[in-house]
Amino acid sequence: MEKYHDEEWGVPLHDNRRLFEAIILDGAQAGLSWQTILNKRENYRKAFDNFNAKKIANYDGKKIEDLMQNAGIVRNRLKINSAIENAKAFLEVQKEFGSFDNYMWSFVGGKPIKNKIKTIKDIPVTTKESDALSKDLKERGFKFVGSTIMYAHMQAVGMVNDHEMSCFRYNKV
Repeated sequence: MEKYHDEEWGVPLHDNRRLFEAIILDGAQAGLSWQTILNKRENYRKAFDNFNAKKIANYDGKKIEDLMQNAGIVRNRLKINSAIENAKAFLEVQKEFGSFDNYMWSFVGGKPIKNKIKTIKDIPVTTKESDALSKDLKERGFKFVGSTIMYAHMQAVGMVNDHEMSCFRYNKV
């Protein structure tokens, strides 16, 4: 977790595939710890064709059953099916906005929101931005994208800087 914090969490991310990966993994994390998902991330990459949305959008019943037997991922049928639906919606967003990156970052005006977090207790669980993003994603057919999940996603991909001000990463990201 320390390596993830020190090297990834909160770093502005503009890679479409990795943004899609983050949406899928954040949804898979619902009800579980992030460490559980982080420990399974490489398994997810293998099982889900390195988060190739075009391939995932075409998964069939046999592939779903294969995924349900894969002990390296969270074997929850709703979450697996949501990855397929999210892949389809992701591709539609890319068509409409030119990239998923353009779409996602539009919810924060194209640059990170830099909060002034003094202690972990100051970190919100949702914001008006995460509410708007969640609502819009749901309207576009995305699943497992509630406002709390989307706020955690926004933090992870650097749309929001919620490092504590005393953290060495605060000014670096």
